[in-house]
Amino acid sequence: MLKLGILDQSTITEGSGPREALQTTTRLAVEADRLGYNRFWVSEHHSSKALAHSSPEVLIAHLGANTSRIRLGSGGIMLPHYSAYKVAENFRLLEALYPGRIDLGVGRAPGGRPLSTRALQEGHYNSADPYPQQIVDLIAYLNDAVPADHRFAGLSVSPSVDTVPELWLLGSSGGTARLAAQTGASYAFAQFFGTPGGSEATAFYHDNFEPSLMSPNSKSLAAITVVCADTQEEAEQLASSSDLFFLAMYKGMELPYLPSVKTATEYPYTPYDREQIAATRAYRVVGTPQQVKARLLELAEEYKTDELMIVSSIHDLDARLKSVRLVAEAFGLGNEQTEAAEEVQA
Repeated sequence: MLKLGILDQSTITEGSGPREALQTTTRLAVEADRLGYNRFWVSEHHSSKALAHSSPEVLIAHLGANTSRIRLGSGGIMLPHYSAYKVAENFRLLEALYPGRIDLGVGRAPGGRPLSTRALQEGHYNSADPYPQQIVDLIAYLNDAVPADHRFAGLSVSPSVDTVPELWLLGSSGGTARLAAQTGASYAFAQFFGTPGGSEATAFYHDNFEPSLMSPNSKSLAAITVVCADTQEEAEQLASSSDLFFLAMYKGMELPYLPSVKTATEYPYTPYDREQIAATRAYRVVGTPQQVKARLLELAEEYKTDELMIVSSIHDLDARLKSVRLVAEAFGLGNEQTEAAEEVQA
């Protein structure tokens, strides 16, 4: 059975502010937990006008207090900005608070513009790429397995608990797939970026996976933009908000919010704009529950994975909640939990 998760970026919508965006993220996590989604991840972005948070670990702690079952994670921590040891401490603490529910997704992208990167990395500039060694260190820290010849031999991570967060390497290239395979981490491909080559990168990962302390077996997923509604026409309208948002980004403009459907439909698009939107739509899944289910099953087969994450940039909160409900219903999510509860009651 295909597992589904949700990746949320706490996007500020036109007519609202960052507090409302964070409240929406919480509402969405609670609903995803109720519906039977497998994971709920939050992203990391810096110095962004349109995205409301920059500290996934803080938000995960809040979401954990408001949910009961769903796995919670970062999609992801931008590791080159930080000490791998401190990241291990943060996520061991989250694992202690919410045992068996924490995912540590990490990436090497800056998650912001050069100015914010300079501010985050002030005082520890390094011309070399620290990321591969950081992944090796992170695995050692999380598992209390720092080798005797390590530069920090004898180091331990508190709190000491008997479970370990799942480690996921996030990427949109073959390089990350190779590193995930070499280190025995799980691999998440950001298909919603619109980057080609995802199925090839994922296949390489599975074919070359080396078991590690994190996992004896390879595990992958792909994150995909999904907009679901009762009709194709309605889904297309809802998707117009993100069409305009990402078109502006492509053209070097930063919108301070996700525009409403009205703003998006009234925008004076050029023929080139419409061509760009059409090209972007090729990487998105927009339609009715039946259409969305069929396409997601195709993508799962293409990526040779049993798990997908959906990213839904929809301006209206009710429409967004309905979108994730329709997808859940189409796939029968939550049926196993319901059947288990009925057995216990019987």
